[in-house]
Amino acid sequence: MQGRTAAVRGINIALGVWLFISAFLWRHSQGQFTNTWVVGALCALFAVLAIWAPRARYLNAILAIWLFVSAWSITALSAATVWNNALVAIAILIVSLVPTEVAVRASRTVPRL
Repeated sequence: MQGRTAAVRGINIALGVWLFISAFLWRHSQGQFTNTWVVGALCALFAVLAIWAPRARYLNAILAIWLFVSAWSITALSAATVWNNALVAIAILIVSLVPTEVAVRASRTVPRL
């Protein structure tokens, strides 16, 4: 795995871990609480999986879209939850769309979809 790819997947893992932890840091509605910790755990899991199966990063893209929509559609107790989830969703989407690089003939790298 190339350095940039490791860094990008690491960022995605960190975003998932942050999302998971944030569910417990302040009061959430029951729906937002469950959604936040489940999506956070899945995001971290899919990011780790994407290290070996690069197309798994698209699962995080789907999760990010869901998280963004759910941030605004599931009743929240505070604006902090809505904005945290919406901004993390945008970050997850951006990071998940960065392609994985693979070595070709040990001399150059090409994007791997």
